[in-house]
Amino acid sequence: MAPRHRLYTPEIAHEILERLEEGESLASICAREGMPTEGGVRYWAQTDHDGFAAKYAQARARGLERHSDEIIAIADTAIDAESASAARVRIDARKWILSKLLPKQYGDRLDLNHSGEVALNQVPDDTLDDRLKALLAKAGGSES
Repeated sequence: MAPRHRLYTPEIAHEILERLEEGESLASICAREGMPTEGGVRYWAQTDHDGFAAKYAQARARGLERHSDEIIAIADTAIDAESASAARVRIDARKWILSKLLPKQYGDRLDLNHSGEVALNQVPDDTLDDRLKALLAKAGGSES
């Protein structure tokens, strides 16, 4: 029997990709009888064996999108405080993985645009001079 990491066939690759798209983890797929190792599948993706890399990336992204759909279904199952707490854990895990692996769609958005005004000329020069002298004196420096 061939080592599990060398079991590439188009049929096995297709089954792996379908299961990934359904949101199944690579670990659980590879734990099945007749499936290659996780390392083997990742090797196929790294080396783009038979065009596998792009298909693998697409299948992973679609599987992650499925997790986003599951969030609503999980939330709808909460009927009391205990089930709500369990649902929250499941939802938070999915939100976290989505934010890390698909940050453009699900990551925290930081608005780094400045929308206010900066007016440095509104403080008179003599007030600035007095303030600077006070700060220098406080710091033990000297004014020139």
